[in-house]
Amino acid sequence: MTDRTGPATAAPGTAGPPADLDTCADEPIHVPGSVQPHGVLLALSEPDLVVRHASSNVADLTGRALGDVVGAPIADVIGADAVQTLRAHMRTFGELRDRNPVVVDVDGPHGPVTVDAVLHRVTVGGRSLLVVELEPASGPRPFSFQNTYQAVRGALERLNRAGTLEEVYDAAAQEVRALTGFDRVMVYRFDPEHNGEVVAEDRRADLNSFLGLHYPASDIPAQARALYEASWVRLIADVGYTPAPIVPPADPASGEPLDLTHAVLRSVSPAHVEYLTTMGVRASMSISLLRDGRLWGLVACHHYTGPHVVPFGVRAAAEFLGSALSLRLVARAQDRELERELAAQAEIERVLQVARDPDRGLAEALAGDDPGLLAVVPGHGLVVVADGRTATAGDAPDDVEALRAWVLEQPDAVTVRTELGRSDPALAAALPDVAGLLAVRLPDDQVIVWLRHEQVRDIDWGGDPRNKAIARREGDDVRLSPRRSFERWREVVRGRCEPWAPEHVRAVVDLRSRLLEVMLVRNRWQLAAAQAVQLSLLPDRLPDVPGWSLQARYVPAAGGRVGGDWYDALELPDGRVAVVVGDVVGHGIGAAAAMGQLRNALRAYLMRSGDLREALVDLDLLARRTMPDDMATVVVAVVDPLTGEATVAAAGHPRPFLLSADGRAVLLPLTVDRPVGVGSGDPQVRSLHVEPGGGLVLYSDGMVDSRSTALADGMERLIAHFDRPDPTVPVDVDEVVADCHDPDSKDDMTLLLLCRDVDLPVGARP
Repeated sequence: MTDRTGPATAAPGTAGPPADLDTCADEPIHVPGSVQPHGVLLALSEPDLVVRHASSNVADLTGRALGDVVGAPIADVIGADAVQTLRAHMRTFGELRDRNPVVVDVDGPHGPVTVDAVLHRVTVGGRSLLVVELEPASGPRPFSFQNTYQAVRGALERLNRAGTLEEVYDAAAQEVRALTGFDRVMVYRFDPEHNGEVVAEDRRADLNSFLGLHYPASDIPAQARALYEASWVRLIADVGYTPAPIVPPADPASGEPLDLTHAVLRSVSPAHVEYLTTMGVRASMSISLLRDGRLWGLVACHHYTGPHVVPFGVRAAAEFLGSALSLRLVARAQDRELERELAAQAEIERVLQVARDPDRGLAEALAGDDPGLLAVVPGHGLVVVADGRTATAGDAPDDVEALRAWVLEQPDAVTVRTELGRSDPALAAALPDVAGLLAVRLPDDQVIVWLRHEQVRDIDWGGDPRNKAIARREGDDVRLSPRRSFERWREVVRGRCEPWAPEHVRAVVDLRSRLLEVMLVRNRWQLAAAQAVQLSLLPDRLPDVPGWSLQARYVPAAGGRVGGDWYDALELPDGRVAVVVGDVVGHGIGAAAAMGQLRNALRAYLMRSGDLREALVDLDLLARRTMPDDMATVVVAVVDPLTGEATVAAAGHPRPFLLSADGRAVLLPLTVDRPVGVGSGDPQVRSLHVEPGGGLVLYSDGMVDSRSTALADGMERLIAHFDRPDPTVPVDVDEVVADCHDPDSKDDMTLLLLCRDVDLPVGARP
């Protein structure tokens, strides 16, 4: 169903059958065979530096005819001095693309011309060619990192001050426009299906706003997204340019065309040129925003008053800003996701606390009003079938048997649906008011299902997104043409529910894992048993190491709740001492049991080989294969008591502190691997020396992070206890634990302090 608020006109003069723009994926836009004419492209063989390909406009810059250029030494084309500069640049730096541009003076028809030479290598016909792109130099000189940074320093400071994601978007649009001088700058954000939305805009006052408009995924086909991911910045200085063909267009021996993926002058698709022309754009530039190497968004710059040449230095500054902006946007997006996930986790804690009460039915506890699972994940209704009973909340069907049977048939433990009428019409018929669901399958035919109604959405598109199948015949070829209208076009979307946020789905996956634990600890004696298990696994006494002092403390969470913290200390067969602090995710008997398995396994691996890296790799492999629902963090230090030489490694765990003899405490610079159970398989081990009077501090996150204390403040508080002006005054670990304890904390706390004596025993070395 659609409600048009603007016309969606067809392309005038079109003929022949339409070709769907989805086939644009076949267009070889990385090998267009031409370049934009505001610069010259030369492709050289190495090491002789003979020109094998040249853009047809080479005479405009050099005064030399194209026929005299191809096959000639580069020195004959741009001059010996310029070639000497290029050779020196290539000898000095290995990865050319990281050091562009190099400024050279080219012999031109009317004397020397200063140009920016942009270099990269490409493989064509089985051999490597050096691609040299020459653009007349402009902008601030000399080109350097300092100049680039200064150009965007204020923008970076503003981005860092932005408190919300929307503020980051707005700051980005305004700062990029101020830097580049375009008439309009927009920030696009892509959804999981690659549709784009304009989330911020800065423009000339007389221009219409595009803010809030959506653009279909077909506007940027897959191969175009790949190019955006390969190159951060893309400039079209003059949309009305006449392409300068590359001569010869292909490698004579192999017939393979020259790959221009990384060429800054690469000519663009005719369909894209027409797309911009339809919008009235005379020049454009894009800055890619990446998340984990994939296109997450774009900063799109449009100019309407004529061509707009952006100097390489400004483009480099824009690329630098785009890189920083990507990190900032991703960080803000992740912060927002983390906030939702933490809020869901907090509600899960509240729900599970009620669910542990053996005096309440499990189904009723989970479907309660406050707390209840509808507070974990928002929905219109909830169905819980557990312990042989059924409980509902919100708007839920009276007969849930068909729903329960469907959930039990699903292959995955957690199932998500957003358009039930399309994906599962039979179930949709049984649940006429339900458009989407989030379902959890539990053992013994128990289920939890969140339900959502249809969300009727008005989406304002920049033109009719269905008007993408337009083609225009040119001779015997069919060239794909873009949409011919970008006026606001409104679509009313029906039959779908509000999408289930990924962080909520992750929270439900975690809920399921922890709920399995709750189902095991429904009886109070099991909770006591879990506590007994954990305490029994902590060392009865710590090793007595000559020349060293060793102290450790463990404090359970508020209310005596059993967590997954543990500490350990043991002497290895070769005389070294290993100290450990770990934390299994979760609480109760499940976490205690997992902690026991991991603690004993780590002991065995350390005793077997004494190799810290090998022990962590084996521990991670054990957790993956035998404990798939468990995850833990751990930090381990192995110390030679005679020399003070130590190795340290951490998997998902807070980094330890290194204490120096003069009383300073510093956070150890250590690369932390992923947690045990999801590790990388290659944990990094750091070697260090503990000097006489120095030491190591290992701790769990409960010491630094709680409801009342932010992580940064907690770290500062803990390190202050060990950063002492008088190193002869010993640290009271009980005082440290008491100061860091939060009565409302839901996490247990562990602290281990290993200190080397100032007075060394016989045989020890400083």
